[in-house]
Amino acid sequence: MSFEALHTDMHSHLIPGIDDGVKDLDTAVSLIRRMGALGFKKLIITPHVMSDIYKNDRKTIHDGLEKLKQAVSQAGIDITLEAAAEYQADDGLLGLLENGELLSFGDQYLMVELPYFSAPANLNTIFFELQLAGYKVILAHPERYNYWHHQFSTFEELKEKNIFFQLNTISLSGYYSYPTKKMANKLIDAKMIDFLGSDLHNHQSLKLLEDAMQEASLNKLMTSGLLKNHLI
Repeated sequence: MSFEALHTDMHSHLIPGIDDGVKDLDTAVSLIRRMGALGFKKLIITPHVMSDIYKNDRKTIHDGLEKLKQAVSQAGIDITLEAAAEYQADDGLLGLLENGELLSFGDQYLMVELPYFSAPANLNTIFFELQLAGYKVILAHPERYNYWHHQFSTFEELKEKNIFFQLNTISLSGYYSYPTKKMANKLIDAKMIDFLGSDLHNHQSLKLLEDAMQEASLNKLMTSGLLKNHLI
């Protein structure tokens, strides 16, 4: 199996030194070279934006992307690089919306992740305001929110509200936990997954991505005709 048919990876942390992803250009270039070998033609890099930890903005992300593009070009790697962000659904997100500071990709897709301890009480309001502004909200790695593992109806309600779901491919490797892998498979079986993303941070997550390629559920999703990666 390769990711050639998928074409685009739309979730990674490959801009050095601005979040919990790669720390230096050499590592980033090495990982990008390997992603190309796995069949990807385009990478949309999505650094964390969290109001209390990673205070990235257009400048930090775009400046980092340009340096990375130069290094990749000098290394002779033929792959398209773009950047947006992975926004935490926190108190600062609606402020960024109000100020016109959000970075989307493709057809106004915006990636949003939730805290891992509990969903924000105003989550529906956040999603509604983003959609009202014209964004197509992608919920990053829904399979990882353990507090919803026994509330599958919550996922159904979000899909009814036109929220797109992005699965971390490495969730299928079992790395996060067995319950996370089980939920990933359940979401695939329910035909709820719209995008696949590597969530690539380092060489360890690259190895996990390669491990996940052996999973039958990944092949099932890749051949389902449901994924939209190639459209962005």
